[in-house]
Amino acid sequence: MLKSLTKITAFVCLLSSIYSCTKSSTSTTTSTVPISATVKDLLADSVIGIDPKTQMPKSVGLYTYFNIEKNKIISIADTANGNWDLAFKTTTILINGGTSGNAQGGAFIYKGLFEDLKNISADSVFKVDNAPTSYAITTGTDKGWYHYDGQTNIVTPVAGRILVIRTAKGKYAKIEITSYCKGGVNLTPSASYEDILFKQRYYNFRFTYQPNGTKIF
Repeated sequence: MLKSLTKITAFVCLLSSIYSCTKSSTSTTTSTVPISATVKDLLADSVIGIDPKTQMPKSVGLYTYFNIEKNKIISIADTANGNWDLAFKTTTILINGGTSGNAQGGAFIYKGLFEDLKNISADSVFKVDNAPTSYAITTGTDKGWYHYDGQTNIVTPVAGRILVIRTAKGKYAKIEITSYCKGGVNLTPSASYEDILFKQRYYNFRFTYQPNGTKIF
């Protein structure tokens, strides 16, 4: 009887050990899978009216803060905790590093297709913000992610410009901005003045985030 109980106990322990290893392996595998998401109409200090004196567009003048890991907008009150990765205001995008924040944020612009960027090369250099001289995500028409038409005041993303981000926590993501206009469209020169004025400054983008800290997407 004692031998039987011993065998049963050993068998149960073996099963428990196998289950634990299987569960651990599954958890590890799951954690290495990159997370992909799409963000629509993220407000970036949109125009709220026309100044009656200057006849120039008026806006609030505030950044919209975004947390990549949580895929959500962060209130200004929560930014004191460093709980943000990117901040958007008009065509300027800040990262949480350098002059813009005290975290590990950094970025550079990759030229190529979003799908082709499967891993970040070891020799890649992540820049940090150095305002007002320079930003990790370069500003200026055709210098960074967008093209600005001075005649129509239309901003459109440049194809093949991917933002490679090191987050506030030191993890990695890639972002492709697909539209700077409400509704996810890109305005044409025939767009109305009202659309150009009031529908722009809304970011639409897709991103892939690697939660395990590696540079592989």
